[in-house]
Amino acid sequence: MNRTAVLNVVGLTESLLGERTPRITAFRKRGAVVNLDPAFPALTTTAQSNYLTGTPPAKHGIVANGWFDRELAEVQFWKQSNRLVHGRKLWDELRARDHHFTCAKLFWWFNMYSTADWSITPRPMYPADGRKVFDIYSWPYSIRDEIKHALGEFPFPGFWGPNAGLQSPAGNPDCATRWIAESAKWVEKKFKPTLNLVYLPHLDYNLQRLGPKHPDIGQDLALIDEIVGELILFFQKRNVQVVLLSEYGITPVDKAIHLNRIFREQGWLTVKEELGLEILDAGASRAFAVADHQIAHIYVNDAALLNQVRSTVEFTPGVATVLAAKEKTAAGIHHPRAGDLIAVAKENAWFTYYYWLDDKHAPDFARCVDIHRKPGYDPVELFLDPKLRAPKLKVAGKLLRKKLGFRMLMDVVPLDASLVKGSHGCRPANVADWPVLITERHDLLPAHQLDSTEVYNILKRHILPA
Repeated sequence: MNRTAVLNVVGLTESLLGERTPRITAFRKRGAVVNLDPAFPALTTTAQSNYLTGTPPAKHGIVANGWFDRELAEVQFWKQSNRLVHGRKLWDELRARDHHFTCAKLFWWFNMYSTADWSITPRPMYPADGRKVFDIYSWPYSIRDEIKHALGEFPFPGFWGPNAGLQSPAGNPDCATRWIAESAKWVEKKFKPTLNLVYLPHLDYNLQRLGPKHPDIGQDLALIDEIVGELILFFQKRNVQVVLLSEYGITPVDKAIHLNRIFREQGWLTVKEELGLEILDAGASRAFAVADHQIAHIYVNDAALLNQVRSTVEFTPGVATVLAAKEKTAAGIHHPRAGDLIAVAKENAWFTYYYWLDDKHAPDFARCVDIHRKPGYDPVELFLDPKLRAPKLKVAGKLLRKKLGFRMLMDVVPLDASLVKGSHGCRPANVADWPVLITERHDLLPAHQLDSTEVYNILKRHILPA
């Protein structure tokens, strides 16, 4: 088998390639690039699952980064068990063909309890005293301490939150992505996997924070180009072929859509008061939305409301289309986890999870980085609240309280959705904003455009001997 490293450069598109990406551009010129018709929805976990199973969400079940569990009556976001992804994975097929095949899965999602040989994923610890301790999870367990001894602690605040992609006490703007890149080198030197799946998220942060047209994005392109260029040279010196891959393209947005607030005004949403703040009660709601970037899964617990909900959403400014059963089947996403309806935003818009009508009653987690508690994706977590006086001083004070053992709430995230300038999830009109696959094996690319599920076979053909 041909040893292969797949570098998942999040957000990379042809529209971003140019003078600020000389190493990636040179790699492309030596081989070929194919535009990938994005997964639907064009989200991290769905795209990765399409690539690694060769099937759409109707088969593998990953309908978004989160969904409503109808039995638990709870919204579940950013879960990590690989058992959630149904179907045979790429590494399982290749191992069945050759028992010498091995796979490393570094920071790709659904990275716990997979059948990959080695895996590393972000995973904080939550002691009973209420603390959140940043850490990683690895398999086998032994490599966790070994790699932290070699590379230092994973710079978690640089991976997600207001410090991600920025100079901060956590490190340089690219500190999290560089740590992952170094972990890929470490795993290669120690284990020499046949397939090394490497997730490089740096572009994701400022493309959402600032938008792809912002002049400062050039600095981010230069940083990711340097990291990718170093990895290409490293792997090629070790006779490992490299494939560059991305999951989606991020396009400019200027409109936030608050479906849950609309549903609340219609009397369909149930909110309960806890300690003077408002909590969405999804199980008791007649209809509610699980927002995820530019798509929203709408769960209608009262079937009599279905047509009325659909009509309301269709006439909401910023909504491009609404999918019901027939349309979901055509889109390859008709799965029990999916909403009864799926709303898709126009390219310049995105969906919030916000359901409160007065910020004074927003839940305490709304102003925190709290990806598991929020009933929807929240890109506003990338910002420090501009209304805070001396925000860095406030953060330092809260960290000191934490270090001294006191309880504290890191409530520094704003509630202003207009700050977000980039999003993804829908199918961009311009093919140059689609995700890409770049390889020096141009003989393995049968067309200039492929469906996201076809990535599975392209990767398999790279690895299998001719």
